[in-house]
Amino acid sequence: MSALPPIVPREDWLAARERLLEREKELTRARDALNGERRRMGMVRIEEDYVFEGPSGRVGLPDLFEGRRQLVVHHFMFDPSWDDGCPSCSWAADETSEGRLRHLHEGDTAFAAVSLAPIEKIEDYRARRGWTFPWYSSHGSDFNRDFGVTVGEDGTYNYRPGAAEPGEYPGYSCFLRDGDAVFHTYSTYARGTEMVGGAHYFLDLTALGRQQEFERRYG
Repeated sequence: MSALPPIVPREDWLAARERLLEREKELTRARDALNGERRRMGMVRIEEDYVFEGPSGRVGLPDLFEGRRQLVVHHFMFDPSWDDGCPSCSWAADETSEGRLRHLHEGDTAFAAVSLAPIEKIEDYRARRGWTFPWYSSHGSDFNRDFGVTVGEDGTYNYRPGAAEPGEYPGYSCFLRDGDAVFHTYSTYARGTEMVGGAHYFLDLTALGRQQEFERRYG
């Protein structure tokens, strides 16, 4: 059992809280600066015609946008040999609420999970978990490998060679659509996946950020 916090006088607690508030403000300012730097990184045009399998058949990467400007992909760790998805990814998926999806959509941003497992296993697991968010299979394509979540013999994961054993790993990738062109703007892996939670944090990872209209209503 974890130890309880110490019992202190109210005035000591208030002084400690004020000191901590300054640290929290420093963290907020640093996060805002980091988000700005992320948006200035640039973007890479997607040339590959990736094909995914969904519950209604085959679709391309542009279809995952559902007509929206941006797309966040959850690289849901699900090896084709498994019958169940990754427990950690499942934890995150349990928190993918209808409210979060609605807020992302109001920010002109779609959300979808993508896994290497075949669609039959995905649909079976989705039904057992009671999830309704879009989820596609990348089985038979290079999508997972190209975006760093199917790790090969060199062990490159989270941009570091030799960081992981070969296999499937989690992450998030962000994409932007401009007309018929699709661009990759950002990916995060490992502990970086813990930066996200509510819709604001997902939008912080995207090229367009929280956007003025969305921020005015929810910021």
